[in-house]
Amino acid sequence: MKNIRIRFEQVPSLSDIEITVRASEQDAAVTALMERIAGEEPHTLTVLDGSGNLRLLSESEIILASVDGKTVRIITSDGIWYSRQTLQSLEDALDSRFFIRISRYEIVNLRKVSRYDFTISGTLRLELEGGMETWASRRCIPEIRRRLKGKGASAC
Repeated sequence: MKNIRIRFEQVPSLSDIEITVRASEQDAAVTALMERIAGEEPHTLTVLDGSGNLRLLSESEIILASVDGKTVRIITSDGIWYSRQTLQSLEDALDSRFFIRISRYEIVNLRKVSRYDFTISGTLRLELEGGMETWASRRCIPEIRRRLKGKGASAC
């Protein structure tokens, strides 16, 4: 775990509290810290298990969402869930700071990417939490590269 140094600076002209987080990169620990500071509540989705039972799922639990026939399959560390939403509507509902479309059929949670490799042939392999592996579409690679370098969000 990284060391965290906290200091207070009094600025009489400020009416709000301003917090700046400085680190060498915005990794999962930095993102989690910023979320705790901001007190942001993660979005929740209503999903179905394989038997059709409903469950509320926090978006922070999602590792990968992919098209599975006419439904969307959502993979978490607890199992596989299903949504009747389209992949596009799910993408619109998820926080774009953390979720990115990597192909026409898949969206990944960037907080759950443990490793990525750009191959010499120009493809991109993503290793996800739990040892899962997926490949990105070539047309999405420029956007993924930009997002992994922390340059913001846009559609691929």
